[in-house]
Amino acid sequence: MKALAYDGQVRAYAARTTETVGEAQRRHQTWPTASAALGRALTAGVMMGAMLKGDETLTIKIDGGGPIGTILVDSNAKGEVRGYVTNPHVHFELNEHGKLDVARAVGKNGMLTVVKDLGLRDFFTGQVPIISGELGEDFTYYFASSEQVPSSVGVGVLVNPDHTILAAGGFILQLMPGTEEKTIDQIERRLQTIPPVSRMVESGLTPEEILEELLGKGNVKVLETLPVAFVCRCSRERIADALISLGAQEIQDIIDKEGYAEASCHFCNETYHFTKEELKQLKQLADAKKA
Repeated sequence: MKALAYDGQVRAYAARTTETVGEAQRRHQTWPTASAALGRALTAGVMMGAMLKGDETLTIKIDGGGPIGTILVDSNAKGEVRGYVTNPHVHFELNEHGKLDVARAVGKNGMLTVVKDLGLRDFFTGQVPIISGELGEDFTYYFASSEQVPSSVGVGVLVNPDHTILAAGGFILQLMPGTEEKTIDQIERRLQTIPPVSRMVESGLTPEEILEELLGKGNVKVLETLPVAFVCRCSRERIADALISLGAQEIQDIIDKEGYAEASCHFCNETYHFTKEELKQLKQLADAKKA
């Protein structure tokens, strides 16, 4: 959900991503701490994607040097997001606050990078050091440092004992130039007293109700709502095109050595299998293309 608040002084986004993060967990079989890290990044990615227009896309790369490895997330302006972690089987005991220890999994020795593809070969790249590894604070720092927009980012994931996702969601609040001090004070007071965003999602709050908790009832003007989903752009056709681009000789080598080809997508864990006969057909297409 996209909204404005306090007569346009604040731009606000909120997302409920339980099913989206659940789909990522099922595809990658992530363990709880890894699920929380990936889920937080996916949720931030969905909301940052909602800031884009048309066919613009963005990629988030989080590499903090922790045992989870790299987190990579792609999103667009349509509420579609996909992502993965290098090491999905990472889990620790709860931290001193009784929460999943995302900071330990992500690490604090690295960078958060955002690349926006704005079309016509126009790219924007922003990069900041990871300051906490909890990710909410890191995205808050990214907006303030790289995009010069004072922001507050909250992202959270609750995981069931059987590793499925109980609740996931988040919010981004951004102050527009000239925001009044009393507005900032009100928001800061609310941020200190609200429950964690994952608990608000668990209790059934809609994105609009989450924003009302953050900004006060009557202060929120909804601009747009859109569905969110885990969507991957990979396909059998794309993998086939990639094989054809290797050339006829390379395809023949695969036929001779392996007798088949198999390719997996990092983002969605889908595996595509090509038989010997299918490879022969692709070789013919590669020959025709060369001719």
